[in-house]
Amino acid sequence: MDALKIGPHEVWPPVVLAPMAGITNVGFRRLCREQGGGIYVCEMITTRALVERNPKTLRMIAFGAEERPRSLQLYGTDPEITAAAVRIVVERDLADHIDLNFGCPVPKVTRRGGGSALPWRRRLFARLVRAAVAAASPAGVPVTVKMRKGIDDDHLTYVEAGLAAQDAGVAAVALHGRTAAQRYSGTADWDAIATLKAALDVPVLGNGDIWEADDALRMVAHTGVDGVVVGRGCLGRPWLFADLEAAFDGRAERRLPSLGEVALTMRRHAELLVDQFVAGARNPARGERDGCTDFRKHVAWYLKGFPIGSELRRSLAMIESLAQLDDLLGKLDPAVPFPVENLGQPRGRTNSPGKVFLPDGWLASRDDDTPPDGAELDDSGG
Repeated sequence: MDALKIGPHEVWPPVVLAPMAGITNVGFRRLCREQGGGIYVCEMITTRALVERNPKTLRMIAFGAEERPRSLQLYGTDPEITAAAVRIVVERDLADHIDLNFGCPVPKVTRRGGGSALPWRRRLFARLVRAAVAAASPAGVPVTVKMRKGIDDDHLTYVEAGLAAQDAGVAAVALHGRTAAQRYSGTADWDAIATLKAALDVPVLGNGDIWEADDALRMVAHTGVDGVVVGRGCLGRPWLFADLEAAFDGRAERRLPSLGEVALTMRRHAELLVDQFVAGARNPARGERDGCTDFRKHVAWYLKGFPIGSELRRSLAMIESLAQLDDLLGKLDPAVPFPVENLGQPRGRTNSPGKVFLPDGWLASRDDDTPPDGAELDDSGG
């Protein structure tokens, strides 16, 4: 298999970390990069917040010195605002690659016509993508899109949208093999990913149900995709990127860390988050506390399946300092083996299918290219 080509960037292994709100910050991305190669995308940035110089948004656009290419995902619904945001990115050299979000299924986004609802308005979708590509092209910054199959099984858009994005000049298209109505339930449709791959000439990346490195190999074999996008599968398992690198290199080894090794990874993760928050804080003590607070959400994912008492789990999920974390990690039995029964199991959000909330009359006209009213979010991160 060849290296993944995103414009001028050649990426090996052909793996992309999906942007996840509250997860894929500088600390987590560095931890994952220490395991294996790929493209590691920062948290989603909204175009309006960037154009309006929202302080929180500007702090989120942060990359480590070793991050290349620097990958940034933008969410927008208005072609003019999106173009303005892209111009800021390229003029200030904020990123080397821009991805456009057309996959978000959450109600606060779709009810305004954004995310996975927007490709239904095909003319608006094409306008927006063309505007982003035109703004990025003079600087040689490639633009990609990430989308879902459609709103639901009766309103599929992925092939038409993929072709429109290709015609607009994108460098690659990523498809999550679920509809917005499925949210994160059921099984990803890899046949749909194969259909899109057969329809396009630009690289296609597949997303959905990659829980282990062997799942990535199966997806490539099943669909012919040029690369894979990994989201929930790496939660509490950053070593998945080491497994993915080994798998694409043709090596058989896979990481099955003992509880002691997991504890060392947890400590490294917390340390990186503290470094990140201390760097942006006036008070180092406050920065350490904020970094440890941010780490708390990861504890349950790291310890999933390990035989650990509920009191110790609760204490680890309430830490306020690295010293406190060290003390609690010292109470774990380092010899406990990895719970192999958890391999291949879903992680993170696993909700039920549900109604997709849309603006009034959204489905009535596919050719209305007017930006949806009030859809531009003023805060970043999802």
